[in-house]
Amino acid sequence: MWDATFYYSFLLRTSASQQDVPPFTVMAKRLLVAVAFWALGGPVGLHHLYLGRDNHALLWMLTLGGFGFGWLWELWMLPGWVAQANHPLEKRHNDPPSFNPVRFLGQALVGIYFGLVALVGLSTLPGFYILALPLAVGLGVHLVSAVGNQTSDLQATLMAAFVTAPIFYGRAVAILPISLTTSVTAQRHRQYRATRATREKLSARLYRLGLAYLAFTTPLAYSAFYNTAATATYVASSIGTVLDWLSAFPSLTGILESVLLLPYHAWKMLGFSGGTFKDWEKVFVFVQSFQSERQRMAYKVLGIHDDATLEEINKSYRELVKLWHPDHNRHQMEEAEKRFIEVQAAYELLMEMRKHKAV
Repeated sequence: MWDATFYYSFLLRTSASQQDVPPFTVMAKRLLVAVAFWALGGPVGLHHLYLGRDNHALLWMLTLGGFGFGWLWELWMLPGWVAQANHPLEKRHNDPPSFNPVRFLGQALVGIYFGLVALVGLSTLPGFYILALPLAVGLGVHLVSAVGNQTSDLQATLMAAFVTAPIFYGRAVAILPISLTTSVTAQRHRQYRATRATREKLSARLYRLGLAYLAFTTPLAYSAFYNTAATATYVASSIGTVLDWLSAFPSLTGILESVLLLPYHAWKMLGFSGGTFKDWEKVFVFVQSFQSERQRMAYKVLGIHDDATLEEINKSYRELVKLWHPDHNRHQMEEAEKRFIEVQAAYELLMEMRKHKAV
């Protein structure tokens, strides 16, 4: 068993004074137990549930440990979280937490994630873009803002979401500005959570987490299994929109496409086909066709054939860059800038694809 003095000394190094540490009100948590829960059920938040971090546990349940990356990174945070669970610090309510760019990014990403889930599972509801979509995005942002010893103003966060939603009514791209707006609002209203004198029973906590998990997954599961074709169409449309946004960054787009195609390749290796999987296969075929279409357009922009050699690609690129450089086309500056960017993007895309083939 870890000595309690270890945690006490840890807190003295991270707090302003010894008076900030209240007496024990619950059974002390053990680091070894927290590590065991992290190893056995980390992606579903068992270690957060053990430490009383219910919002963090719910977030991990809904994202499978921050899509895996957050779970792996958390091993280094466990000693501090165990210490906080054993000795919760009283914070001054007039002194808000400092801005954390990681938390802000997490708010924006989870807001987008919740919005995409709502788009897949609830888009057939009347008034979806006015009610369900901003509510889903706002709740996703607030969930991240309420992780750990911090929280935010739920009413202000949802208000920002509902005010932004009508501006982009009827468009899936609305998810992005709604998430960014609500994330900024949540950061402006960030504050420390009031320390509880007692803890709730585990049964009550599990009941509340279970209801939240069912509310999130039930519409998605229904849409995925009983309306598969429409769900696949929405997913393909959303992926296409994201890939279009990133078309000016071929390297980043190529990485995203490779990640999206990983489940498809694994699925094919395992021999799954037919039935429900047939509709989902169209999504991966769309990603592949999108990549092939961009490659075809790149060859067209450079004015070369599909089986051009590296020397031919470089030669055409140098000639077109010189031809459309804005300094040489001051009489048609706008057109020259557009063509110059297209040539640069096409060349970068073809070089990136050839690099992947060579590996």
